[in-house]
Formats: sequence, C-alpha cells, structure tokens
Amino acid sequence: MLSSIIITKNEEDMIGECLLSLEFSDEIIVVDTGNTDSTDDIAKSFGARIVTSNSNSYAEFRNAGLKAARGDWILYVDADERVTPLLKKEIEQIMFSPDSASAYQILRKNIYLGKEMRFGGWGGDRVIRLFKRSALQRYEGQLHEQPVFTGNLLTTHYELTHYSHRDLSSMLDKTLDFTAYETRLRLAAGHPPLAWWRFLRVMLTEFWLRFVKLSAWRDGVEGVIDGIFQVFNMFVIYARLWKLQNEKRRHI
Repeated sequence: MLSSIIITKNEEDMIGECLLSLEFSDEIIVVDTGNTDSTDDIAKSFGARIVTSNSNSYAEFRNAGLKAARGDWILYVDADERVTPLLKKEIEQIMFSPDSASAYQILRKNIYLGKEMRFGGWGGDRVIRLFKRSALQRYEGQLHEQPVFTGNLLTTHYELTHYSHRDLSSMLDKTLDFTAYETRLRLAAGHPPLAWWRFLRVMLTEFWLRFVKLSAWRDGVEGVIDGIFQVFNMFVIYARLWKLQNEKRRHI
C-alpha cells in the first residue's frame, strides 16, 4: 500500500495536476499548512484526506503527514511536482520487489519560467522522497528538512517533473515566505550584528556561486534571471535580519 503525501499552502493552481499524477496511490494525504484558497476542496474532490498542521516547521509538516499515513510505503510529492508515467511504473516495481532499498532519492527535472534548467544549481537534482514506512522515523529541520531513516538508499532511474517558479509574481510571493523562515533561523542561531559590508559580502558570494561556479548564464535568459534572483534573496534575508536585530536591541 502506497501513501502519497503533499505539503500545501494555497496551491489551488497546481495541486490538480499533481493529484492526477498520484492516482495510482492507495491513499493521498494533503497537509494543510494554512490554506485560504480552494486547495482543500480540490484535494477532497480527488478523494484525498486533509491533515492540518499549525506548526512553522517544514519538518513538522512532513511528520504530520507521516503520522496520518497508513501505507507500507511513503511517497512525498510537492504540489508543483508531477510523477511521470515512467516513474510511476518504477515506484510500483520497487514496492513489489523483495530486493527494494529502505529509501530512494528521486531524480528531478526542474522547469523554471517554462524552461528546463541544467545549470546554476539545478542540474543533477535529486530528492529523497520514497521510503519503506518501517524505515522512515521522522523529518528534522525547520526549513531545510531532512529525513531520518534506517537502511540503505538508492536512486531511481526516472524522474519527477518539478514546475518551479512559473512567473515572476509567484517568485516574489515565495521569496517573502522563504526569506521569513531563513531570517528567523539566523536570528535564533545568534547571528552577529550586521554591518554594511556583510550585505556586500553575502551578495557577492552568492553571485560568484551562481554565475561562476555553477554557470547559471549557460541556461540563457532564464538562468540569468534565476541567478540574479538568488542574489536578491540573500539581500532580502539579511535586510530582514538587520531589521529584527534592531527591534530586539530596542526591547532589551
């Protein structure tokens, strides 16, 4: 029995096709992390069960789905991902093979602004998403969550299709959520007070990573947009951190 788990927050535009790609599952669990649109209604129309999580931790979102799952196998898929027909067949073969591993990292094809991306950090992407239920213990980590499991790990032959940012508006919306999490983590970790030069350093470091080391420009205009946007993300994180640090000092 396969339990597929989707973590959602206002994914009414994307979740329908995701659910269609998961119809081979024995059960689908949608974790509602604060939906205010029609995501839950669409999920229910596909027969999915809704689980609500009021946490602010991505690990706890995934753990909430795991706790509700009844299957012998667990598959995590994000609302902007699609299980391809070839991956579906591979998952079914894995489930019924006596030689299956405890966990599988799944290859992922990333589509960004309508283009498949191969550079800038997108190429060779793989995510650990398929588990024997008996092997998966929990997820840890508030934002960059990682699974804790026993046994061996293998890689699938076929891939998920990941429709990352579809337009500039959704990119900006997700930046607000992502940078808020990152900022809180840095503040909680006791990040040193920010000086003006640190803004330049983190932005130049990110620029070097994306454009020199990872060759974002080789993906054309989309790669350049993504690379610059990653630099912008770092600026927003540190600007928000500077603001929170100032507020904290004023209340001491």
